[in-house]
Amino acid sequence: MRLMSRISDFTQRSELSRFLCAFRREFWTALSFTALINVLMLTPTLYMLQIFDRVLVSYSHFTLVAVTVMLLLFLGVMSFSEWVRARLLVRLGVRLDMELNPRVFAKAFELKNLGEESARLFGDLTRLRQFLTGKGLIAFLDAPWTPIYIMALFFLHPWLGILAIVFCLVLSGMAWISSLVMQEPLEESARANQRENRYLEGKLRHSAVVESMGMLGDMLRLWLRRHLESLVFGRRGEDAQARVQSMTRFVRFFQQSLSLGAGALLVIHGEISPGAMIAANALTNRATHPIDALMNSWRDILAARTSFLNLEAALEKHSVGESATVVMEGASPGAVLRLVNAQAISVRRAMPILRDISLEISSGMALGIIGPSGSGKSTLARLILGIWPETEGEVYLDGIPVQELDRVSLGSCLGYLPQDVELFAGSIAENIARFGEMDADRIIAASQQADIHDMILRFPEGYDTQIGDGGRFLSGGQRQRVGLARAIYGNPRLVVLDEPNANLDDAGDRALLRAVLALKQNGTTLVLISHRPQILAVMDSVLALEQGRIARLGKPWPAGRKSTGQTGGVFPAPVPT
Repeated sequence: MRLMSRISDFTQRSELSRFLCAFRREFWTALSFTALINVLMLTPTLYMLQIFDRVLVSYSHFTLVAVTVMLLLFLGVMSFSEWVRARLLVRLGVRLDMELNPRVFAKAFELKNLGEESARLFGDLTRLRQFLTGKGLIAFLDAPWTPIYIMALFFLHPWLGILAIVFCLVLSGMAWISSLVMQEPLEESARANQRENRYLEGKLRHSAVVESMGMLGDMLRLWLRRHLESLVFGRRGEDAQARVQSMTRFVRFFQQSLSLGAGALLVIHGEISPGAMIAANALTNRATHPIDALMNSWRDILAARTSFLNLEAALEKHSVGESATVVMEGASPGAVLRLVNAQAISVRRAMPILRDISLEISSGMALGIIGPSGSGKSTLARLILGIWPETEGEVYLDGIPVQELDRVSLGSCLGYLPQDVELFAGSIAENIARFGEMDADRIIAASQQADIHDMILRFPEGYDTQIGDGGRFLSGGQRQRVGLARAIYGNPRLVVLDEPNANLDDAGDRALLRAVLALKQNGTTLVLISHRPQILAVMDSVLALEQGRIARLGKPWPAGRKSTGQTGGVFPAPVPT
């Protein structure tokens, strides 16, 4: 019953109460059908009473036919009610899935941005939906009818009711013990399976590296270690479940025989009829059935409970842009960007990654960012875009804190090319158009600005060419230029390019330079991270980062001129004093 009490608390204080409250009518309807089903479950018991106490005494064919017809009628209604309840629960699970899936989908991306495991949320939602449509929930719905069956036994004879109470208490105690015995091994097994799957997926993603450098044997050894750990925890959980089921089966068989024997003893003493003896045995079985069903479904119940708590914790967790309400307008060509004492923090590091970053980038200005590896350049790019999860200070776009901006409207005003270009399975046109509504003119304009229009037309299917998961059918330079076209698609107001020329050849460098100049001419605010002086020379200013701080901010040194400065010829040499 802890799961049901947890659900009750959840509906009172959780953000998801609006989802669960929407299904109250369905739950009450399911409870109504459950009540009708459990009342009609008494039909075979009453039929046996009539056979033993009326038909066999009166030898009446009419009575036999009458009670048999009534039996068929009531059993038909019971079967129809069970069918309707099953359909209702299936539809309830589907509706819950459809309501929660968009929320879970968005939250999975937000948690992934926090560096947390998020793909498991979809499995949690599936397990919760399956619980709502499976035997576990039906056992919970049937459980309140156990006292009613016991009351019926008391009407037959008090000792039969007491015996049923004893068996219900024994089975309830076994259910409680099984929860203590099984919960930890099953949860450990689930966690071990997740670790094993994550490890395997990560290695399969880089299969070319593993095979080309002969790492397969070592990877197999490491995977087998995790797989063995998963098997050990799984065996413990299955052993615990087998022990509980064996004990439960013993108690159930003993209960059936003992209740029949107790009824026979009462018949011998003339306190009940033979029909009441048979009926008492059936009622005792019905009284203990929900508890037995709960114990048989205990593994599924624990899995559903864990999934429920995981979803609750994930959906309650605040993420980037969670409470954003301000819609970003796209009127002016470029966005005004301002950072005030901005800091980027990580729980994995004692010191902030970025500290005391204060700067202002006017509309249409191009800022270059340089610095050694690990100085925080990519982190600054994500901080500017408002997608770094743990920050202090303020980041403003057109005077509005970026955390308050609606991410959907903001996305159309931003362009971003990360250092590790992430393309998605689909066509080139779909990737450039960000998988939104396809506008051929805008797609071609973005590809021409990125200087890949002719390259795309050389593919057999042109813009409809499928690039595979992660763009694996394209070279590194092609992926980077398609990513550039995606970043500038739709003339965004702010474009952030993180090492956009890392995989480009000379022709790609020239194309990038032309794209940057076109962005400046259009008045787009541009932030570009690079170490190549040629591209940095066309920036309006260059910012140098060292150990997470601004080391220098100033005009770049013109291309082709030499410098004796310490920043790779980007800044002019310091003037002697």
